[in-house]
Amino acid sequence: MDKPKLYVKAGCPWCIDALDYFRKNAIELEVIDVRAEPDRMSELLEVSGQTMTPTLKHDEFLVADFDLDELETALMENPEAKKALGF
Repeated sequence: MDKPKLYVKAGCPWCIDALDYFRKNAIELEVIDVRAEPDRMSELLEVSGQTMTPTLKHDEFLVADFDLDELETALMENPEAKKALGF
């Protein structure tokens, strides 16, 4: 199974919070910094329809341009995705 993808931008405070959140919960991710890898911005746009970060994509589960409260709400509303992510 593929690792969840977390699209971030260096220096983004919400991205820093998201990275810390996943680290504290021992969730392995493929972290994609779209500023360091600008060619991946089109991938972010394709999977989410937007260019804001942080954006989490895992299988069909997508949370775009989130803060931690929005992420936790999305996880509570999608228990199968939460389990698949390893929470």
